[in-house]
Amino acid sequence: MTTAITVSERAARRIGEILKSEGDGAMLRISVEGGGCSGFQYKFDVDHARAEDDLVIAREDAVVLVDPASVPFLAGSEVDFVDDLIGASFRVVNPNATASCGCGTSFSV
Repeated sequence: MTTAITVSERAARRIGEILKSEGDGAMLRISVEGGGCSGFQYKFDVDHARAEDDLVIAREDAVVLVDPASVPFLAGSEVDFVDDLIGASFRVVNPNATASCGCGTSFSV
């Protein structure tokens, strides 16, 4: 199983735009927490501190951090950004998820 987590070009552009407004050294932290209607949920935060054991994904102006506990849940995933009729949001295309809720923010493995 691959541990690679990728960021799409669209997501990298949007993350870069968000981080520019957050000041120097801002990074996007993606984590997985218990909760949501399917058991686990994705959490997106702006962070200015990187832990020594964080996985760092850099693409264009985007820097994404993933803590070591979340990496197995996100292994092989792609972070994308979609802008459609129901709104704009980040979407995680996760091959490890066996089910997800209707809105796509929570999942089970």
